[in-house]
Amino acid sequence: MTTETNPLHAGPIIETHGLTKIYRVYQKQEGLLGAIRGVFRRRYREVRAVDGISFRIEPGEIVGFLGPNGAGKTTTLKMLSGLIYPTSGMARVLGFVPWERANAFRRQLALVMGQKNQLWWDLPAADSFALHRAIYSLPLDQFQRTLNELTELFGVTHLLRQPVRELSLGERMKMELIAALLHQPRLLLLDEPTIGLDVVAQVGIRRCLREYNRRRGVTILLTSHYMKDVEALCERVMVIRHGQLIYDGPLSGIIEQFSQSKLVKLQLAEEADPVPFYRYGEVVHADGPLIELRVERQRLPEVLAAILDHHRVLDLNVQDPPLEQVIARVFEEPLADHETDSQLTTV
Repeated sequence: MTTETNPLHAGPIIETHGLTKIYRVYQKQEGLLGAIRGVFRRRYREVRAVDGISFRIEPGEIVGFLGPNGAGKTTTLKMLSGLIYPTSGMARVLGFVPWERANAFRRQLALVMGQKNQLWWDLPAADSFALHRAIYSLPLDQFQRTLNELTELFGVTHLLRQPVRELSLGERMKMELIAALLHQPRLLLLDEPTIGLDVVAQVGIRRCLREYNRRRGVTILLTSHYMKDVEALCERVMVIRHGQLIYDGPLSGIIEQFSQSKLVKLQLAEEADPVPFYRYGEVVHADGPLIELRVERQRLPEVLAAILDHHRVLDLNVQDPPLEQVIARVFEEPLADHETDSQLTTV
């Protein structure tokens, strides 16, 4: 029995409570004797790919979903799109339970994975688009209007009859996005859409996604390892690490919550020896009269006062560390002891 609901659901686009996915991974034992034992008594390890995450996403939001490789981002997207079942917890997407895979649900959703292709490699993209029209039973006039709008927006009208294999990586990704948007979904799940693309292609795709969101109000959940993508598109971000959601809030709040330091850039009146400045913090860069320090946030007032008392300063600038550095440090934090324990079962 399914719980299909009204496709015109007006509440949150995505709502999850305690969403969890646990995989049982076979543990192969070493040596010939271990392999023989494994035939009769197999040992498994439980891996919590997603560990009890809860969040809401409202209509029209563009939300960045950040985390290191293996953090659980793609697993979460697959559960939200109905590709895999959770071990426990609840999710409602567009008013539906996604893993029930109701037709009305699938017509309002699109999932684009940067390393997966949905277009026929040897055919022009236009032929794959025609197939999508048939799959979604789109009226021809509606299909043509949408296709014209999207190809103009992405700047690929002149490439529709060119075989996909002859397109550049950036052009192929634009075609993949067009294919995902032809049925005018209300929710777009993007998993690394700019992976491997050059800077120009990345900028172009960001611009198109931002403009399409403005025109259509489509809700977007975006995973990316390129912080430029997130900074350009997302006001809100969620950070997942080791399967657990550790931050959900404005992009600007990440530095405040996770960074314990500030960058202090000094221009002195004369060339200075950087060694005395180590008492104030970490000397990140020193070049003649220019000194850059990393200073603990709580020590900043006393450090600035001491520097001004003991040195002739022509210019002083205090900045937050780059967002990419802060995120990288968050990703690199090790698991707590209680998180490293994995449950072994023998069958």
